[in-house]
Amino acid sequence: MTQKLPVMRICVSCRKTFDRSNLLKITNDHKKGIMLYKGIGRSAYICKSKKCYTDSKIKKKLQKALKISFKPEFLDILERELQSII
Repeated sequence: MTQKLPVMRICVSCRKTFDRSNLLKITNDHKKGIMLYKGIGRSAYICKSKKCYTDSKIKKKLQKALKISFKPEFLDILERELQSII
């Protein structure tokens, strides 16, 4: 019987590899737009460390990874989500 290996992803901020369950997923869904934790399309991940959330360049790194520019409304939602995790 084969063992399933955990799905590993890289944090956009610190560039370290983590198990996907320990990361915040931000997806640019091709039909629904930007989504948190779910969706199909280009995705970026942020680890749950305070250093990565408080990174001053995190918004720019996410925009580059998702190949999109954020609307101010989404940035407010992202800030609230990050504060709830910390």
